[in-house]
Amino acid sequence: MKKLLFYLVDDDPMILKLFSAALKDAGHDVKTATSSVLALEEIPEVNPDCVLTDILMPELDGLELCRKLRENRDLSHMRIIVVSAKSYEFDKKRSVQFGADGYIIKPIDKDGLLSQIDKILSDKIEMAFWGVRGTLPVPGGKSIRYGGNTSCVSLSFKNGGLFIFDAGSGIKELSNHLMASGARRLEAKIFISHPHWDHINALPFFTPLFIPGNEFEILGATQGDLTVREMISNQMDGVYFPVTIREFGSRVYFRDLRGETLKINGATIETMLLSHPGYCLGYRINYNGKSVCYITDNELFLPDNDSHNARYVDMLAQFVGNADALITDTTYTDEEYKTKVGWGHSCISQVAQLAHVAKVKTLYIFHHDPDQDDNAIDRKLEMTREKLEKLGSDTQCLAPAEGDKVFL
Repeated sequence: MKKLLFYLVDDDPMILKLFSAALKDAGHDVKTATSSVLALEEIPEVNPDCVLTDILMPELDGLELCRKLRENRDLSHMRIIVVSAKSYEFDKKRSVQFGADGYIIKPIDKDGLLSQIDKILSDKIEMAFWGVRGTLPVPGGKSIRYGGNTSCVSLSFKNGGLFIFDAGSGIKELSNHLMASGARRLEAKIFISHPHWDHINALPFFTPLFIPGNEFEILGATQGDLTVREMISNQMDGVYFPVTIREFGSRVYFRDLRGETLKINGATIETMLLSHPGYCLGYRINYNGKSVCYITDNELFLPDNDSHNARYVDMLAQFVGNADALITDTTYTDEEYKTKVGWGHSCISQVAQLAHVAKVKTLYIFHHDPDQDDNAIDRKLEMTREKLEKLGSDTQCLAPAEGDKVFL
């Protein structure tokens, strides 16, 4: 984080002393005030890069201070972060409504404070991979480097927003991470691409669903006469699983999707029906000038195949066009695909062609066949890069491993 000028507002002198020391040690300039009324007068003159303010203060509370500062157009560049001991979800949402850029909960240590401030000010998307394989989990020595869990990717945002894509066995790793972090009053959107087992069967092992006070919305494509709620409920029927959705302790909502556009927590989510048996959705997430596309499962037929649909390919290229990150089904090599046509998954050459034509910045090959070991995935990565090079493409290509995180 570059050197910044911070203005701290808190009626507790000890908090001001501790926070000032942490920020100065990190190389920043700091000014403080124990009075929010005084701060309202001084901040326009000081013109800081960022204001940190408590909520519960006499005369003028922190949220009202935030609102009044946001009325000053000359301070539109300034970031505001609420730092409060109030951990209620209501107060977090209200702070955003009053113009705050982020919310930090006290007590917090020096490293935690600096880390959270950096995350809020950078306003990046944290993209994390929790499972990168398809069809079946692959435990054992053949999956040490890339991991053996099936599809699950998360996107985290500065405002605390959390989007989860698919609930393959990788969602259990995400569950472990969230529980270890001590996250409280967790709220997230779970986007399901389609209800094939490798994309939903670990949802019952996502522990936060069973904790009262948490809130989740599960969104995905309907399957004709089956809603998303019915699909999730049916796989947890007593015949197949001993725990039903009635055991969820958190508030859980369901939403049926088709091709449409949503606006959630400052992000725009676009959906598109993909080339796969049944209804399967691809997602494009646009946030703060960055875009992530999650496209799995999807079959791009070879051009000489009767099922090749040039119009669909053009529509998909437009959908993922200029994306910063394209996470997409690259299940097979071209040789393997010869015996897998019509199975609903893509091969290297067509994925590389799509990424090149769409001018994608970084391609993440994903949804690996269970018969492919780590070395086979290495070879797929090398082949994809070679194909992109032959196309003269500027697209970079990576094969993410379970546990990898990328900031966009």
